[in-house]
Amino acid sequence: MRTFAVISLIAVLAFADETAIKPRRVTKETACRKKPAVEPEVRVLSTLEKKELPKEWLWNNIDGENFVTTVRQQHIPQYCGSCWAQAAASSLSDRIKIARKGAWPEINIAPQVLISCEMADDGCHGGYALNAFAWMHWNEITDETCSTYRARGHDNGIECSAMTKCRNCSPGEACFVPDKYRVYGVEEFGIVIGEEHMKQELYQRGPLACGIAVPQALDDYTGGIFCDTTGDMEIVHDISIIGYGEEKGEPYWLVRNSWGEHWGEDGFFRVCRGKNNIAIESDCSWATPKDTWTDQVWHETTEEEKNDPANDTTVYPFPQPEYAPSVSSALDSLNERPIRGCRTEEATFKSGPVKTTPYAWEETDVENLPSGIDWRNYKGKNYLSWNKNQHIP
Repeated sequence: MRTFAVISLIAVLAFADETAIKPRRVTKETACRKKPAVEPEVRVLSTLEKKELPKEWLWNNIDGENFVTTVRQQHIPQYCGSCWAQAAASSLSDRIKIARKGAWPEINIAPQVLISCEMADDGCHGGYALNAFAWMHWNEITDETCSTYRARGHDNGIECSAMTKCRNCSPGEACFVPDKYRVYGVEEFGIVIGEEHMKQELYQRGPLACGIAVPQALDDYTGGIFCDTTGDMEIVHDISIIGYGEEKGEPYWLVRNSWGEHWGEDGFFRVCRGKNNIAIESDCSWATPKDTWTDQVWHETTEEEKNDPANDTTVYPFPQPEYAPSVSSALDSLNERPIRGCRTEEATFKSGPVKTTPYAWEETDVENLPSGIDWRNYKGKNYLSWNKNQHIP
């Protein structure tokens, strides 16, 4: 009898574990993709002519070169339903990189500006990528060296201001709007649906922003070609499709998510193609970038923008206080520390440096070195990652 009771308890616990509600990144109740009742009017200046397509086209590997920008994480430093802004910003950034043939510097359009300043949508409470493209057509947008992502928008704490669009900071002073800064925008934007039309747009001009359903199995995805079996077609999330291919006879879309590189296949996932699985072929949008880099376009900051009452004029302490259990001890720590730069004069290692291979200068004679080298353009290829601004926000 005791053995039967133990077996019964194990069975109950196993069933409870299987039926337990798992935490979700996005649900129908917390959808980060919300289609408006009235969509923006698209701007299409020319239609694509149908071309013969290759069997595979992946923008992260075109003859060994990557034209895809960074994988984002929309939920740090706190949860934020900004997938619509991430998908729009990422796909436009990719298309800028493609148009510039991968040249340095990599330009990453700032989703923060969209969730703070694009008022047709709800910031961290959801939106629509096509609205974002429309806004970037009619307004200038900056990159993430001007406006870093903070996971708060006009709906929950960071309203639109001149400083939200671009800021810089100096030690011990209030941050400020730079006198001038680089800006970007959208030339054309529109809608594309259906596998063949999506492949043509993807191949000829670059990645797409698409809405998808997110069943539990996709939330739990770790790898492989995903093909939902539940029939879920309710779109709640926006992603960017960066390519298409085939594996062992199974056609797929290659998709970049905005849940960080620790999710899925280094932040990406593959979805079975040609079946409109998770509604991925039913609602996509695209945008072409304005060329503001060949002849560099700068925004000249006005006095009105510098004095925008919505600007953040907080004077943040420098150097920042070290962690302490009380406010008073934190302030004491701040007052006792000398003000200095962000790099110490000398670094030492108690056990000495760790060396497991020869130093480069021990193996190569100076006479054999080239007269110059620039990794931004080494034999016509850029090997550097994107620029950063350490002083924002």
